[in-house]
Amino acid sequence: MEQSSTTREAIGKYHRALLEMKGICRLLGDPDASSKSPSSALPTAAKSALTDEEKGAVENAELECYNSLAACLLQMELVNYERVKEYCLKVLRKEGENFKALYRSGVAYYHLGDFHKALHYLKESHKQQPSGESRAHHLVLGQPRHLCFAKSPAKAFLFI
Repeated sequence: MEQSSTTREAIGKYHRALLEMKGICRLLGDPDASSKSPSSALPTAAKSALTDEEKGAVENAELECYNSLAACLLQMELVNYERVKEYCLKVLRKEGENFKALYRSGVAYYHLGDFHKALHYLKESHKQQPSGESRAHHLVLGQPRHLCFAKSPAKAFLFI
């Protein structure tokens, strides 16, 4: 099985997992769960029926699904950067210092042409993981004083 079909299959599984969580929330008493994220859709009564550990597990599963969906989308041949941004921002609303979501948001904003936000998210990701893989993967973000040109200006990298 080739990479893109494996990635598409994974995307489908993450979407189904999120739908299953929404379905569980509806079973616990929230008729409007389809319009909310699974963990926020848990009704007050159901939330009180769950232990703190169970609530945390639901939220963590949701965030992992969104983070993994963003990673899968970035591997597709035709990347939907708007969707990557949307999923990463869902993660960042709950975990504002999530390195992967910060980095992927920066990549998405870069490709969407919002270089100011891209720079912000990439700098924030760098604060979370100042060495290692993040440093080598930073993309150039539009201002010449921040650029270190590789083989061409279009393929430059930002080293913060």
